[in-house]
Amino acid sequence: MKIGNYELYPVETGRFALDGGAMFGIIPKPLWGKTNPPDDRNRIELAARALLIIGNGRKILVDNGNGSKFTDKQIDIYRLDMSQYDLDKSLSHYGLTTSDITDVILTHLHFDHAGGSTRRDQGELKPVFANARYYVQQAHWNQAMNPTEKDRGSFMYDDFMPLKEHGVLEFVEGEFEIFPQIFLHVINGHTAAQQLPRVSDGKTSLLFSCDLFPTTSHIPLPYIMAYDLRPLTTLEEKKGILSRAVNEEWVLFFEHDPLTVAGRVKRTGKGYVFDESVSFSE
Repeated sequence: MKIGNYELYPVETGRFALDGGAMFGIIPKPLWGKTNPPDDRNRIELAARALLIIGNGRKILVDNGNGSKFTDKQIDIYRLDMSQYDLDKSLSHYGLTTSDITDVILTHLHFDHAGGSTRRDQGELKPVFANARYYVQQAHWNQAMNPTEKDRGSFMYDDFMPLKEHGVLEFVEGEFEIFPQIFLHVINGHTAAQQLPRVSDGKTSLLFSCDLFPTTSHIPLPYIMAYDLRPLTTLEEKKGILSRAVNEEWVLFFEHDPLTVAGRVKRTGKGYVFDESVSFSE
């Protein structure tokens, strides 16, 4: 997909699974189970899909998946599976390695979004993208340093503390154009200062919808994760983003949907719903 001066590509980093009830909050299982069938431990399959943006002399990656630092116990809990997809193989499909990435925009620091930022090399934790700068909102970093009892388990310090120690982490603040034609939207329902990049040339826009809309099933307003710290804030944020997405015909990029990479939404008499998939070959 081309937008402005950029070529955009999905980067599959693996599959994992989380509890379906937690993923859909107050929505009853008979409803979410139709589109997201759970396994015998009530977990639903999820993608860990990053976005590669190439142009203007940069190779930018938005998020990077779960990474490779999990214990056997954690692999079992989260049903981590990199047998079909992993970060290195996906980048090589585009003729790239991790060393080619110039910038990494981290939407937030939960393990399924930032886990691929670091790796263990002979017992030492090092940045995976050796030549890149990593960007995170200052307010979100503050949240990660002082998590609540509810979200403490989502932060794994080995994923991001080494970035600070190696001097490759940059803090940003608020909504602004971080690179030409790449804008940051900041939302606070899921966690403090989650940043959603939007690539736009004024005609076509693609929003990396991250955990605001983790899957196409999360488009309807009441479908809000139990993981969200402020669900009522999420509700208002969904209304605002969906209104713009419909009115301006944005493409939404889905980080966690195992089947649909990107698509558009529409407004109906019953509210907002997923409309149609958009191919990256368009």
